[in-house]
Amino acid sequence: MTGSYTRSSSFTITDARYVGAKIGADLRLLNNYYGTPALDTIDNYVEEVALLLRDGYLDTVDYGFRDSTTHTWKLRLRYKATTGGQLTDSRPGTLPRAAELTGYTFYSYLTYSTAYTALTAGEKDAVKANLPFSRTTADAPTALSGTTTTGNGYARNGAGVSRDIYLAY
Repeated sequence: MTGSYTRSSSFTITDARYVGAKIGADLRLLNNYYGTPALDTIDNYVEEVALLLRDGYLDTVDYGFRDSTTHTWKLRLRYKATTGGQLTDSRPGTLPRAAELTGYTFYSYLTYSTAYTALTAGEKDAVKANLPFSRTTADAPTALSGTTTTGNGYARNGAGVSRDIYLAY
């Protein structure tokens, strides 16, 4: 799955790291509530988002907890790259605190924008070589019966991400 958006030409790595830092705050809160993701991995997730967002290559990135047997989400935070009038810059947080996650593992899934998919293979390799870690190809986990909460977003200088939270019943 891919998406498309146009960033302001004045959107810088500093702007992208500001947005990424807010995602990092959400991830640190997950660690505080549920013990994962590991604190030493969060900065890498933040930098990955910042680099891809700056260059217009991020479509969505999901972080949460999935059942590894059925490949279904129990709790998912989804961040979608966005620009324009729908942008908000909320405070991080307001995450579910009481989700029963015993037996679920932390997982992250990323999709690239149409700008990224339009790159040549060599250009894609160069983008990936600059990221703080490598991702493997996988199918997206499914979201079955649950609720989705929208409304938060993190933005600066005309670009950012909208956030939704999915929690399975």
